[in-house]
Amino acid sequence: MSIKKQRRPIIIGVTGGSGSGKTTVSKAIYNQLHGQAIQIITQDTYYNDQADMTMAERKAVNYDHPLAFDTDLLIEQLADLRNNKAIEMPVYDYTQYTRSTETVHVEPQDVIILEGILILDDERLRDLMDIKVYVDTDDDIRIIRRIKRDMAERGRTLDSVINQYLATVKPMHHQFVEPTKRYADIIVPEGGENRVAIDILTTKVRDILVKRGHTLQ
Repeated sequence: MSIKKQRRPIIIGVTGGSGSGKTTVSKAIYNQLHGQAIQIITQDTYYNDQADMTMAERKAVNYDHPLAFDTDLLIEQLADLRNNKAIEMPVYDYTQYTRSTETVHVEPQDVIILEGILILDDERLRDLMDIKVYVDTDDDIRIIRRIKRDMAERGRTLDSVINQYLATVKPMHHQFVEPTKRYADIIVPEGGENRVAIDILTTKVRDILVKRGHTLQ
């Protein structure tokens, strides 16, 4: 155990547009290695604390802009994990459009998957990653997935999802998200439907864990 703690965790960044399948890809890798020293961190958890704003002001925020995230905190906590220090990860309440008062205790693991739409936008964040993955999916598929997710999981109405997509999600994707594709080491077309790419990534992570002394099934 002491040997493990001396080793720096491997950080894998998985990004792509909203609804691209980046979460599906991340979870597919995690599930195939469930029970091993692997942890998923989501950028959405690090949306800014907006407790001092009115609900109307919170709803008016552009959540697809880099400034919507507390990137400094994310960098600080990811660096702590990289240095084998535990963190108190924030929790975001989507129904209230602000950060919860709760936190989640996260211990460092051998492999950390960081997923989010803008994780490759900040050079400081990119520099913490060992492997950078961009999930590339057609716009039409992404908006359909976003509608289903936001209505089922985040309490949004159909009109609100469509209006947000047209007003901010789509333009911000082309302005900030898609350009970060050039920083990726691996580009995965079609997200969670691309089993070949997921298997290749899982094999890579499995190899990392084996080299660190883990016995895998």
